[in-house]
Amino acid sequence: MTGQGGRRTPSQRDAMTVEIGYALVSAVFAAAVVFGALAGPALLFRLPERLESVLVPVALVLAGVLFLVRVVSVLRRFDGAGQPSQPGRTSPDS
Repeated sequence: MTGQGGRRTPSQRDAMTVEIGYALVSAVFAAAVVFGALAGPALLFRLPERLESVLVPVALVLAGVLFLVRVVSVLRRFDGAGQPSQPGRTSPDS
């Protein structure tokens, strides 16, 4: 995804910045939902101590893993997606 001489155009840099921001924000949201779903009951209600001691660390680990997987998957998808040769056109026939 480089222009002439291997340098990125400003629009390519802007697209990359937006995609990185999207990857981070969507990953934080997904990780927060998973953490809240798993650890929320342990943090809000009085559960047996043993169950609380398992739920919170498991939720932290799963949320962290989900965060990393989401960021990598979004950025890989962006890296593999080529720009259309004629933006705005949906097919060669149009």
